Amino acid sequence: MTPTNPTNPTNPTMSSRWVFGATIAVLRHPSLWVTALRQVARLAAPGWWHRAPFLPLPDPAYLRFRLVTAYGGAGAEPAPDDLVTYLHWCRAWPEVTSGS
Repeated sequence: MTPTNPTNPTNPTMSSRWVFGATIAVLRHPSLWVTALRQVARLAAPGWWHRAPFLPLPDPAYLRFRLVTAYGGAGAEPAPDDLVTYLHWCRAWPEVTSGS
C-alpha cells in the first residue's frame, strides 16, 4: 500500500524503505545522475525551501495524481526500478521530440 500522511490521508508519502531502494537503484546508473538531479529540480514544489521538511519534494497533489494514474490509486508503492525506467525516459525525451 502507498503510505499516507497520518495528518492528511489524501497526501501520499513514500516510505523511507522505498526512498532508500530508489536511491540505490539510481546510484547503480551513473549515466542517470544528472537526469535525476534535473528531475528533482523540475518537480520540486515552488518555494520548497520555505516549508518543512525543506527538501525539494514534488507537490503532494502532483505526486498523488501521478501515483493514481500510474498505479491505480492506493496500490503498492512503485518499484525502485520504475524510477530508473522513468529517468531513462526523461533522458531520451529530447531526442524523441527533436525528430532526428
